Amino acid sequence: MKYSRLGSSGLKVSRLTLGCMSFGTGGRNGTWTLDDAAAEPIFRQALDLGITFWDTANVYSSGTSEEIVGRAIAKLARRDDIVLATKLHFRMHDGPGGSGLSRKAVMEQIDGSLKRLRTDYVDLYQIHRFDPNTPVDETMQALHDVVKAGKVRYLGASSMWAWQFSKMQYVASLNGWTRFVSMQHQYNLVQREEEREMFGLLADQGIGSLPWSPLAGGLVTRPWGDKSTARGAENPVVDMFGRPLFQDSDKAIVDAVQKIAQSRGVSMATVAMAWVLNRPDVSSPIIGATKPKHLADAAAALDLKLSDEEIAALEQPYTPRLPTYF
Repeated sequence: MKYSRLGSSGLKVSRLTLGCMSFGTGGRNGTWTLDDAAAEPIFRQALDLGITFWDTANVYSSGTSEEIVGRAIAKLARRDDIVLATKLHFRMHDGPGGSGLSRKAVMEQIDGSLKRLRTDYVDLYQIHRFDPNTPVDETMQALHDVVKAGKVRYLGASSMWAWQFSKMQYVASLNGWTRFVSMQHQYNLVQREEEREMFGLLADQGIGSLPWSPLAGGLVTRPWGDKSTARGAENPVVDMFGRPLFQDSDKAIVDAVQKIAQSRGVSMATVAMAWVLNRPDVSSPIIGATKPKHLADAAAALDLKLSDEEIAALEQPYTPRLPTYF
């Protein structure tokens, strides 16, 4: 495994992140998530590969993802050897501290996450989205306070407009509060809108990039039209607002991935992940693994160097689209 600093911070993370949305019981994702027994081989494989950066969220499977992660760390690893990340924002309950980024929510949700994770600190605490209903200074001061209390080591953000992220960083700097060190955002071969403004901002501010869905929900890991997975069988695959995630023009990209994979003798997933890792600002793509091959294919991408011609073939068919999850 290779390791790198998260942005310009001093935090070292594995170049691949184990995404733990795949683990949980019940909740709205219960049809495709793994319970403790099914998830344990994935955790063990991650440790064997040196993938020690694990990312979850309070809302994943209604909190049971955090519980499974906490039990896995207690059973399989030394807490200080894991870089543990979680998030807050989406609704956990209907009370005033059950969602959003108010001071009440921040204080309540960090304590809930720590309890479920069986730990007294989180390495990276991330806001899952921007909260337009809470003043930015209230959020940033509350986040700074949980850092000062020793409950959180570093702060991160996820999926928002570049101007919103810049505003939050500015407010933190202006008041001497803790700044974000990372941005977790959607980035893959068929969703490249972050190249317009966000990546430039991250590079300028020394912020690490943690792409989620680097394989486009599996779209770029199998031939076009293959619906052999539970997610792929959705027709059409949509985001949380019911908008289609993919376009018919994406077929040319998938075909290019398939052609390069065949010529290189590797999986399509390895080619697609290698393209994401090729971008210098990317710190650690997040892999939502449910099978051993998912981590193995991603790890193989660390040693795959794509040629300029291959990169051009993958990028040329891209069609602009609206960012998702806003």
